[in-house]
Amino acid sequence: MEPEKPSFFSTRYIKFLGGRNTFFTFIVILLIGLIVMVYDKVSFIFDPLTIFLGNVVLPVILAVIAYYLLRPILRLIEKIKIPRVWGILIIFLALIGLITLLVFLVVPFLKSQSTRLVEELPVYLIQLLNSLDSFLRTSFVSDYYLEIEKEAMEVLRNVPAEVGKLFQNAISSIATGITSVVGAVTSFVLSIILVPFILFYLLKDGEKLPKFVIRVFPPRMRDDFHSVFRSIDNQISAYIQGQILVAMCIGIMIFIGFTIIGMEYALLLGVIAMVTSVVPYLGPVIAITPAVIIALVSSDPLMLVKLAIVWTVVQLVEGKFISPQIMGKSLHVHPITIIFVLITSGALFGVPGVVLGIPGYAILKVIVSHFYTLFKRRYNKYEPNLENQYEHTNNKVD
Repeated sequence: MEPEKPSFFSTRYIKFLGGRNTFFTFIVILLIGLIVMVYDKVSFIFDPLTIFLGNVVLPVILAVIAYYLLRPILRLIEKIKIPRVWGILIIFLALIGLITLLVFLVVPFLKSQSTRLVEELPVYLIQLLNSLDSFLRTSFVSDYYLEIEKEAMEVLRNVPAEVGKLFQNAISSIATGITSVVGAVTSFVLSIILVPFILFYLLKDGEKLPKFVIRVFPPRMRDDFHSVFRSIDNQISAYIQGQILVAMCIGIMIFIGFTIIGMEYALLLGVIAMVTSVVPYLGPVIAITPAVIIALVSSDPLMLVKLAIVWTVVQLVEGKFISPQIMGKSLHVHPITIIFVLITSGALFGVPGVVLGIPGYAILKVIVSHFYTLFKRRYNKYEPNLENQYEHTNNKVD
């Protein structure tokens, strides 16, 4: 009887690399690389799909945000035995009334404050620069400052010629710019018009959508996908509702605090803080910048100290009491991870990436963690030695 020839996977080199599983992993990575290369060569085929998604993404995102904000209200209305469609109409009428109230009462005041701030901000900046200039001229770094100023003046002498060249180049690109602006404005207006229609159908049939999608998959996989959809729904709902409530609390506290210390533009600065606080970490830095400029040039020499006190109190109250109570630990995302996600998503997608980076990461984390759990379950199923080792370890512990 002839001895069996050693198989390819039993060779010493393949065993050194990790055996059959490692070899198949390399093949899968190679196939993924080939798919990416082929996609790169034929990416023009997907241009219509890219254009379609680019025009649809904004209204869908706005409608989804509004859906998660209004869904709890709709559920409360349904509890008092009002049909869903009538409840949606009641919500829409209430929204129209609220928007009308804001347009006629709050928006004009904010518009006047914004106009004043835009007109006076250059004056504030000039006063701040003059104060900084006089301070640097009399400080211990005056020699270095005067040398830097001399070099800056040499650079500024060449500015008129460079401005002429830039002006000529700008004229040639005005037509293209106008076309782009008109296209962007048109796309934005159409997106805003589409939002109410998408929102209506989301409120009407949104809770049925996961069940419809799950039916596409085989029956044995439906429970797993149902769990994934439920986790994603909880993550998005907790983030959107919590973030909006936290932002409103921050805006109200900033407005009250700035009003108490006599800061100008208190309402406008409160609204800016409320809007920018939607973005973690970066939002407060953006919100406090105009307030610091106004405080520095204020007639009250202690205004900057008062501003620092108000801002510190607001951040402490928000970080220690408001966010833990409203947001809780629903996202389970480490602060360092949040910073990296914001930097990466902002570099890739700009402002939308900064706003949507955290919920997008939370969704991706749910999907990856769930499928990793399924992979471990499947791996342990086909590796009986691991299960026996696990049982043996448990018996020893007991």
